[in-house]
Amino acid sequence: MIRAAQHSDLDRIAAIYAAVHDAEEQGYLTIGWSRDIYPVRATAEAALARGDLFVEDEDGVIAASAIINQIQVPEYADCTWRYDAPEDEVMVLHTLVVDPAVQSHGHGTRFVRFYEQYALEHGCRYLRMDTQEKNANARAFYRKLGYAEPGIVPCVFNGIPDVSLVCLEKRLPDA
Repeated sequence: MIRAAQHSDLDRIAAIYAAVHDAEEQGYLTIGWSRDIYPVRATAEAALARGDLFVEDEDGVIAASAIINQIQVPEYADCTWRYDAPEDEVMVLHTLVVDPAVQSHGHGTRFVRFYEQYALEHGCRYLRMDTQEKNANARAFYRKLGYAEPGIVPCVFNGIPDVSLVCLEKRLPDA
């Protein structure tokens, strides 16, 4: 079940961030994040305070987490989006993480489907998100779910230097 995160979920979310960093440092994943920069516990704490942090709770164990809101990061202004979407009709998915111990069990797909439904329920037909160019697995995953890549923006992103930020978008059909 995907639900709004609670304060009691923060330790588990931070542990998932750490597990993802561990897997990347050991060469099992290529994401482009940095342990002491992003994402960190403060990332989840800020999202919880805003009320836009969500978790997938599987029998009392948090398996995945993401931030869903209408905040478009400044770097998005440098992308040539396919759709000239009104700001109030854009929903953004940030920092989708799945515990590496339970990857390939559908958690990411369920989270993206939740995000799409959440967007529709909030009057947003335009979906945006990003990943790093080197994150081939995420790019293939989002492509499979119908997301296009309208541009790649070179930048410092979330404090991480030399990022090639792949912007992704999708337009949901009219209700």
